[in-house]
Amino acid sequence: MNGTGTAAEDRVFAALANATRREVLRLLRERGPQPVQALADHFDMRRPSLSEHLKVLREAGLVSEQRSGRQRIYRLEAAPLADVQDWLHPYERFWRERLRGLGDLLDRMPDDDQP
Repeated sequence: MNGTGTAAEDRVFAALANATRREVLRLLRERGPQPVQALADHFDMRRPSLSEHLKVLREAGLVSEQRSGRQRIYRLEAAPLADVQDWLHPYERFWRERLRGLGDLLDRMPDDDQP
């Protein structure tokens, strides 16, 4: 990612911004490919509403859909998440350095229980 963000990257971040879609991804990660009805059973919403969430995830490349008879089976596609991880990495390094600095400061401070 070069900081300007592409339309594909923007779709991934927009898809991840919604708690229902993150939960769908979690379910697919933990339980493997599932039909729409199995996913829908986890949510208190009508199936057309879940289908809209699945469409957003599909358009972001985070899930794929396979038809099996009358069922649509959804599968996690984790590759776009690597871009998210790449984007987050400098922030993780930033906070790790900050926390290390805080730890160093705390190590240099005298303990309150010492005379």
